[in-house]
Amino acid sequence: MKLNNTPLAATQHGLVMVFALLVLLSMTVLGVASVSSGLMQNKMASSMERKSVAFDAAEAALAGVVFESEDETVLVDPLLTDPLSEARQQPALDLENDSLSCFDDNRTDRFTTSNGLTRGTRHTADGSFRANPQVRSWSKTSFVREQACRGSSNVIGGSNISCHVFVIRGCGQAADSNYAVANSLSAAVFAPASGQ
Repeated sequence: MKLNNTPLAATQHGLVMVFALLVLLSMTVLGVASVSSGLMQNKMASSMERKSVAFDAAEAALAGVVFESEDETVLVDPLLTDPLSEARQQPALDLENDSLSCFDDNRTDRFTTSNGLTRGTRHTADGSFRANPQVRSWSKTSFVREQACRGSSNVIGGSNISCHVFVIRGCGQAADSNYAVANSLSAAVFAPASGQ
């Protein structure tokens, strides 16, 4: 009896071969899907990291304006001006008809680099906030208005002191991105009224 040469045995060998090929094909599809999913998750994580670092850079730019505006070395040096004083010399920003964009050319700029902030220095040189991934950090400062100071003190309200209101926009941008991540800060400074 030769069962191996019968047509039934040949059919069974063919079915086993087809079944093995189907299992191999499905395992290949699963492998490709897993690799594709892993690559997509890696891209998403990289994008989230760039956005997070760009937001940190925007926050650092805001802190840089505050730092420089409070730096006694800058404030007492007649050759140096702080960002708020420079912004006060420019036309006021009309918040109803104008916006403070990260890409405005006519606003006061301050940059924050990986070197950090140094007392007695105007941080106006463009540079990289972080090298890997490469991120830039800068801020735009604009004067908004002068108004009577509000608060519980009648002394401030009745004197020749007014509140000068500014808007500061901190910006961070990754090197391979077309947009900037931004955050804004409003600041009010006591100063002599303009009419005095």
